[in-house]
Amino acid sequence: MRDSAPKLFLLFLVLLALPTVVMAQDTTEPVNVSDLAALEESMQMNLNIVWTCVAAFLVFFMQAGFAMVEAGFTRAKNAVNILMKNLMDFSIGTLVFFLLGFGLMFGVTSSGWLGGSEFGLTNLLTNGDTVGDGSSWNYTFMIFQTVFAATAATIVSGAMAGRTKFKSYLIYSVVICAVIYPIFGKWAWGSLLLGDDGAGWLENLSTGFCDFAGSTVVHSVGGWLALAGAIVLGPRIGKYGPDGRPRAIPGHNLTLAALGVFILWFGWFGFNPGSTTVGDGEIGRIAVTTNLAAAAGAVLAMITSWIIGKKPDASMALNGALAGLVAITAPCYTVTPMGAIMIGVIAGVLVVLSVIFIDTVLKIDDPVGAVSVHGVCGLFGTLACGLFNAEKVLGIGESNGGLFYGGGFAQLGSQLIGAGSAFIWAFGLGFIMFSLIKVTVGLRVKPEEELKGLDISEHGMEAYSGFQIFTTQ
Repeated sequence: MRDSAPKLFLLFLVLLALPTVVMAQDTTEPVNVSDLAALEESMQMNLNIVWTCVAAFLVFFMQAGFAMVEAGFTRAKNAVNILMKNLMDFSIGTLVFFLLGFGLMFGVTSSGWLGGSEFGLTNLLTNGDTVGDGSSWNYTFMIFQTVFAATAATIVSGAMAGRTKFKSYLIYSVVICAVIYPIFGKWAWGSLLLGDDGAGWLENLSTGFCDFAGSTVVHSVGGWLALAGAIVLGPRIGKYGPDGRPRAIPGHNLTLAALGVFILWFGWFGFNPGSTTVGDGEIGRIAVTTNLAAAAGAVLAMITSWIIGKKPDASMALNGALAGLVAITAPCYTVTPMGAIMIGVIAGVLVVLSVIFIDTVLKIDDPVGAVSVHGVCGLFGTLACGLFNAEKVLGIGESNGGLFYGGGFAQLGSQLIGAGSAFIWAFGLGFIMFSLIKVTVGLRVKPEEELKGLDISEHGMEAYSGFQIFTTQ
């Protein structure tokens, strides 16, 4: 060690002097500004690709979160079925979105209603530069949009848990990922609703539809499809008594459900900040608004359930966090941190009241509260853009669009039109689709299969092998 010390010190001096030696070299040749600009552009593009891929991987991990939430909030006898549905809606959804959905949603030749290219990325494979700034970016954008499509499909699973035929689930997952989700995504994130090129429905309004990361495009579309499916399917056996009052059918593992919620919360840092698809300083700001809304949603859902039920309900608090996350998804880029807190507060109260209303008044059986979390709070989050948008305050626009920041009713009007069209499209097509499945291949399992559990009747195995599960529901 003593012998090597002088050598290490000498090496340190050489490294220290290296910048001076480099600067002392002949610098008579002028710096090529265009080369520097090209290098900067290339570095930024690579950064965008890395960040968008990381965000896509985080959103993919949300599939595990959805699986844990849905399995934990439902009966143990259906856990395998829940896991299989979450595995298959992503796997099948990936394939059909690649072959058809991506082209309908982002195809470059389009009438405004439907995309007409990029089916199976065929144009990309032939000329390498169609959607973005090169083939590398196109592949990146494809994987990012794929995980979003899978999220919309898996939302439906929770509302229809415990009584749906597995093959029927596979059928409607294909239709959602291939047609229903991407076509509305084209309208909302293309020109039809945005009105940004003079060709949209909202061209006569001062502003287009605002849905930065998908409160409506992903969550409300999934939530309204879940509502249609739950209505056509009907409630689980034993959910409502002879007097019509709802009976609690507790989930089998709240620990698992809580793990799922934390995974989803973690994944949302890819869902919202990742929607910039740009590696810059806006990522941190969007992460802050996302986190604040989730925290406020959890706290207010706990308080609301405490007031109504005299106890702080853990399941409601968990759904409150998800409600805040769903609600902030549309306005995460355009609201201040205080605005994000207010959005989370309202969503936390709203989700509890919505769950109670849907369960007791509408008598629609939604085992995990998917309609309330994704449909209702997705709708609220979309409208929140028209109330809380503060673009000028944030330095990202010339004026504020939110009503509470002096923006008037223009943005709110655009949000109502966009959210309303999403409900008509998703619920309407969903109701038709589920009704057709019901009268053809069948949508619901037999009563004896439901009572036995879908793990045995549909898959021939148990999630908890060796444990005897006793149930009367």
